[in-house]
Amino acid sequence: MSDARDALLQQIKDKAVVHGKVTLSSGLEADYYIDLRRITLDAEAAPLVGQVMLDVTADLDFDAVGGLTLGADPVATSMLHAAAARGRRLDAFVVRKAQKAHGMQRRIEGPDIKGRRVLVVEDTSTTGGSPLTAVEAAREAGAEVVAVAVIVERGAAPAIAEAGLPYVRAFGLDDLDLG
Repeated sequence: MSDARDALLQQIKDKAVVHGKVTLSSGLEADYYIDLRRITLDAEAAPLVGQVMLDVTADLDFDAVGGLTLGADPVATSMLHAAAARGRRLDAFVVRKAQKAHGMQRRIEGPDIKGRRVLVVEDTSTTGGSPLTAVEAAREAGAEVVAVAVIVERGAAPAIAEAGLPYVRAFGLDDLDLG
């Protein structure tokens, strides 16, 4: 395990795992919540997110990264900055939950992804709903989706596999002592 990965794992355990009954966005109930925005928007942890996510996706060929707002936004931005620090150009994009009704009326914000190889990211996923919505929007925009990647895999692997996409995770529930 890399130093960045070890450090990020500790940050997640210390700051993001909240114990107690919660209802997830999928509608499922759980005895704990993994609030990764406490990590992806944290000054100490966010740079680690970018480094670790670039490391776990190093075997993939993509030049833009993004996903469904809000969970994916700071993940993609962290990766953009980590890539720049490594001398690599990586654009980020944001998939809106619905197309704008005014202005440019875009569903995907940021640099154009038409004809590009993109990685769809999410902070964590239980059902795969958010990343698969982003995959559909990216494909409609003319992008080639190469894979889906998450910081913490919480159960979405079967749905992503059923969609025929490679699925990459930095951590699983076992890594967080929650499995």
